[in-house]
Amino acid sequence: MTNLSDILNVEAFEGLAQSRLDRVAVDYFRSGSWGEHTVAENLAAWQRLWLRPRCLVNVSQRDPSVSLFGDRMPSPLLIAPTALHKMAHPEGEVATAKAAGACGVPMVLSSLSTCTVEEVAKVATSPLWMQLYISQDRGFTRSLAQRVEAAGCKAIMVTVDAPVWGVRERDIHNGFRVPDGLHIANLERPGLPTGHSGSGIGATLGWTIDASLTWKDFEMVCSAVKLPVLVKGILRGDDAIKAMDHGAQGVVVSNHGGRQLDGSIATASALPDVVQSVSGRVPVLVDGGIRRGADMLRAVALGARAVLVGRPVLWGLATAGQPGVERVLQLLLEEFSLSMALAGCPDIRSITSDLIARA
Repeated sequence: MTNLSDILNVEAFEGLAQSRLDRVAVDYFRSGSWGEHTVAENLAAWQRLWLRPRCLVNVSQRDPSVSLFGDRMPSPLLIAPTALHKMAHPEGEVATAKAAGACGVPMVLSSLSTCTVEEVAKVATSPLWMQLYISQDRGFTRSLAQRVEAAGCKAIMVTVDAPVWGVRERDIHNGFRVPDGLHIANLERPGLPTGHSGSGIGATLGWTIDASLTWKDFEMVCSAVKLPVLVKGILRGDDAIKAMDHGAQGVVVSNHGGRQLDGSIATASALPDVVQSVSGRVPVLVDGGIRRGADMLRAVALGARAVLVGRPVLWGLATAGQPGVERVLQLLLEEFSLSMALAGCPDIRSITSDLIARA
């Protein structure tokens, strides 16, 4: 057994997780599309943002808390929606939700989860959101959104960067399919596709999305519920404006973890344009390549209200279940607090754009 207290950063979890999982699961979780250039650039872009700390600021007491849709969060950190947690650990998303609650971190449940939203909501003690795809069956999507609301979720995040699935070559080589015994729990419909056949994400889960998706369909989700509905997958300022015009109450800057269009701009690079275009009308969140508390600091300095972290949570889950996820979250929270102190920032309001060194 690994002594989790000896793990000093979230990157270390990746190697530990890969030693515990079979190749199909490892490649599914880590893969990007085509040459995986955007996966690499998501990581590198944060590191190119050099910081300009302030000195002689009283940081003996620090307040990293933020508010989102009426909930006070201990930090600007959420768990990003990622699929098939039971491929990483038998308790799946239930273990992840318990870890989130132990750390006070909100969790965004994937619609491709292996536990139902009701199962996860039953154990959640921190705010639970849910991510949705808009499928070919619009009526089913609408009813799922209402089911999410009835389960007690606090917000819905609609992914809009997947009209078709990106080509993930690792999954094709491995003949990826949903493993026998696991289920896409929230999307199962008797007699219809389940994901247990095909090769690669496109053949296996293509039925969950629809290439004819438009902003009118996004409006349909907004009108189906009273919850805040965010749009996930925005990389352009003009699309952020359209999202707000069509009812989005939040914008998530995301390139799907580099799993859709390879060559897409890194989220760290796209964030400033989106923040400027939104101009404070709705909160802007960002995911993609965040591995350190200093990355969280960079994101907030660029105008993000909060960040989402995905793959590191899966690596923690695969390493040690709920305690592994807790350790990942604790490391990020501790690093963020220390980064605030070292940058001369006693609270979130003091994390401003002048901390970022301009070329």
